[in-house]
Amino acid sequence: MSDYKPNSKHDPQAKLADNERLKTESNFLRGTIEADLKDQITGGFTADNFQLIRFHGMYQQDDRDIRPERAKQKLEPLHNVMLRARMPGGIIKPEQWLAIDKFAEEKTMYGSIRLTTRQTFQFHGVLKPNIKDMHQMLNSVGIDSIATAGDVNRNVLCTTNPVESELHQEAYEWAAKISEHLLPKTRAYAEIWLNGEKSETTEEPILGSTYLPRKFKTTVTIPPNNEVDVHANDLNFVAIAENGKLVGFNVLVGGGLAMTHGDVNTYPRKADDFGYVPLEHTLAIAEHVVSVQRDWGNRVNRKNAKTKYTLDTFGSDAFKAEVEKRAGVKFEESRPYEFTHRGDRFGWVEGIDGKHHLTVFIQNGRILDFPDKALKTGCRKIAEIHQGDFRMTANQNLIIAGVPAEQKAVIEQLAREHGLIDDTHTEQRKASMACVALPTCPLAMAEAERYLPDLIEKTEALLAKHGVADDHIILRVVGCPNGCGRAMLAEAGLVGKGPGKYNLYLGGNREGTRIPKLYLENVGEDVYLNALDELIGRWASERNDAEGFGDFVIRQGIVAEVKVSKTDFYA
Repeated sequence: MSDYKPNSKHDPQAKLADNERLKTESNFLRGTIEADLKDQITGGFTADNFQLIRFHGMYQQDDRDIRPERAKQKLEPLHNVMLRARMPGGIIKPEQWLAIDKFAEEKTMYGSIRLTTRQTFQFHGVLKPNIKDMHQMLNSVGIDSIATAGDVNRNVLCTTNPVESELHQEAYEWAAKISEHLLPKTRAYAEIWLNGEKSETTEEPILGSTYLPRKFKTTVTIPPNNEVDVHANDLNFVAIAENGKLVGFNVLVGGGLAMTHGDVNTYPRKADDFGYVPLEHTLAIAEHVVSVQRDWGNRVNRKNAKTKYTLDTFGSDAFKAEVEKRAGVKFEESRPYEFTHRGDRFGWVEGIDGKHHLTVFIQNGRILDFPDKALKTGCRKIAEIHQGDFRMTANQNLIIAGVPAEQKAVIEQLAREHGLIDDTHTEQRKASMACVALPTCPLAMAEAERYLPDLIEKTEALLAKHGVADDHIILRVVGCPNGCGRAMLAEAGLVGKGPGKYNLYLGGNREGTRIPKLYLENVGEDVYLNALDELIGRWASERNDAEGFGDFVIRQGIVAEVKVSKTDFYA
């Protein structure tokens, strides 16, 4: 049970957010979803169930491109759901891949598999009659979508790191343990989607009867690669190794990127380093970071309900002390570590176990057969013969992992034939990322995924114009300020403000350890491309050796460095 008290540093007169009523009345996330599934009058979910299905890993959406035309015809929007699978560490077996490929082809509106920044896959465009079949298909191959959305701990990320295979295996196992430990204990998912036996739920020992105040994100990462963007997450376990063996974690708490346009009480924030814990305390620390956020987080104003705001409200030291008290564990002094880069290593690498791993670039994570490259067919053909596994990365790419030497040639041939390996991809293209945005995301204010290819080409032209075509800028574009595409950790981030209009943020770094700052507000493409043209020209001619674009704009005072988001981000 939550012992949340709205008068403890929050407004004592304020009414709890309606989501708190919804969770309280949901009978541990069951609601009336089963009855809604049988309702053939609407293709969507009604009342509270619209929100409750998120705890089961789904978002209700519709195709916004055709919404006006359907309205003219007196039809409701073409309701469907997006499902996000729970895949701790992003590892998926070939037989699982073949199953999701078949479902995407036969029973989704778009036919695609989308790799996400949460290191998993999504189905888009699943109509109501196919939803239960989808969950049962996933269950048959050992996959579920429990707690991949809603006010819970979501899919746990883990550095893929195919080279140090033994260390990665240990880190991955901890990611899976953390995911299982923090899952909701209600049987609602099995009852509704898998025809499981009905059982009464009486408590949620970790999450509480009203679950968390807001979504919660966790990672396990292995320095020096920050591919999971630790500062985008509530809780991060940074692996500390000795002689190639995992011995413990530094624990980082309170990162998050979402904000609201025009609301200075919302802001992106880096995570605080609480210190080091040996392996045996990992689950206790995870549990009680969650339990403190459960009890202290803001349940009045959802815009200020994330862990980052709880730390700023109560103080990081007080939050840390409460975690130590509840866990019965004292954080030790943080062990030395450094992030030197982020992103994926493309092409073949050999692990210390002698197995080979091929990382392929998937623009926007969208796996589909396009006219010039049959990505989906290529992945399927590889899955039919692959003896290892696949690893979905936090940057929307795919690793074909664990390939024996004798199978390398045939895997590479299939990858090249189907466009999964394309030697013309520039460093800039591989360093760019977007969220889904239009037409399916209901929150999108501007284009992102569909706009990114054009934006990359124009950015590549600017780099070539100034003689730095072989270099890159970490560039991210998102359709709204909710943080899905992690633009608030980019060297140059575009955040949608309206149709064709974006805010341009500059000054993140290549390591992913600095928040960028607003440079241009609510401008169109001509304005921000002209600005980038001038700044790239200066960067090309005035930079220090190997100086990244984000570091350059900070050093030159083009934007001020954001050190403490609560005071610096809007200053």
